[in-house]
Amino acid sequence: MDSTGEKSSGGGFFSSLASGMRNWGSAVHKSVNGLLGYEGLEVINPEGGTEDAEAEAQRGRWKQEDRDSYWKMMHKYIGSDVTSMVTLPVIIFEPMTMLQKMAEIMEYCHLLDQADECEDPYMRMAYASSWAISVYFAYQRTWKPFNPILGETYEMVNHDGITFLSEQVSHHPPMSVGHSENEHFTYDITSKLKTKFLGNSLEVYPVGRTRVTLKRDGVVLDLVPPPTKVNNLIFGRTWVDSPGEMIMTNLTTGDKVVLYFQPCGWFGAGRYEVDGYVYSAAEEPKLLMTGKWNELMSCQPCDLEGEPLPGTELKEIWRVAATPPNDKFQYTYFAHKINSFDTAPKQLLASDSRLRPDRYALEKGDLSKAGTEKSRLEDQQRGEKRNREAKGDQYSPRWFNLTGEITPTPWGDLEVYEYNGKYTEHRARIDSSNSNDEIGITSIGFNPWQYTNSPAE
Repeated sequence: MDSTGEKSSGGGFFSSLASGMRNWGSAVHKSVNGLLGYEGLEVINPEGGTEDAEAEAQRGRWKQEDRDSYWKMMHKYIGSDVTSMVTLPVIIFEPMTMLQKMAEIMEYCHLLDQADECEDPYMRMAYASSWAISVYFAYQRTWKPFNPILGETYEMVNHDGITFLSEQVSHHPPMSVGHSENEHFTYDITSKLKTKFLGNSLEVYPVGRTRVTLKRDGVVLDLVPPPTKVNNLIFGRTWVDSPGEMIMTNLTTGDKVVLYFQPCGWFGAGRYEVDGYVYSAAEEPKLLMTGKWNELMSCQPCDLEGEPLPGTELKEIWRVAATPPNDKFQYTYFAHKINSFDTAPKQLLASDSRLRPDRYALEKGDLSKAGTEKSRLEDQQRGEKRNREAKGDQYSPRWFNLTGEITPTPWGDLEVYEYNGKYTEHRARIDSSNSNDEIGITSIGFNPWQYTNSPAE
């Protein structure tokens, strides 16, 4: 079924659709055979146009000289995980760090509020899984966020009653941890991205653990998202696809949501589409879910064959909010709020991503300064590591603790961090004070190296 409620023919509700899409193939793949030095390099056109590979390869954000230079630097890394081993040019970055990007999942956090308030256990799962899907609209941006510096943080308040905190807890491998909370839920994530560079594309595997606790009934939800592929990194128009399954499990009751992100097919067929079911603990389908991750999600009660129950209708659960027209970085209004000091708490931590001089320079359009500051911060981070190793010091995160728990994921094992509660105490002290200090890029110097000088101590 599509978002208009039209039923697909034959078999179970989604069986013929899913089978057809899987067998049909993916978007048009072409090799750049005529460009000297790029033989066999894959260019993927999601629209399946009539242009030949060379014409498609020349499109996109890169000038020819930049494209050539970048390819010379990157081709030696084909087949490698490039998460932390490559120094990348600032031209491909957006003025946001990975810690801030982690906060984008909170844009539609009201869906978790609705899940917490919901009496129907299956609608609860529909709301929660729609929340998990909603962030993919933001994830389709093709600019790269800055890698956080070890000890860097990001704080956000003034959005639907939540507090949000993320911290970079490891540099090699890069790992980010986040915690968010309001009166309805707590959200905790340990994230370690794993990548594979394929020449003109990048596969991204979300090696992470995401847990949401709904406070009213103490229900704990676990989320396993699909992998993502960034196509046409150097040649052609860059675009993002996330084909595969998203699974959300109610660890308290055993209920489960399984949603299939359709791969982009010929001439864009299936792109953005998401279909699946909410299952009971007995693995019986209770609700069908359908929609597009860049537009909306809906659900409808179904029978044991997955067919819509007679007399029922699709219920819209989530719809993407309006976005700024012609935004340079394809930002949503919420993404701009994330960068803004309007969502910063009083006495912002000096380690906050908003204060990074490279990020701020890029936001203001000064690419030269952004590149210089990025290199300076990376050099300073390497120097801090040498000093720490010379002293025999072991780096410890400030706001999260390593649990010792190792959790398996589809893409590798993960060391789990947990929120230690110290930030809540720190923030309570600040909020109860009479301080009205101005905060901003000019009033606080960026300092993520808090293991030697923490304001919480």
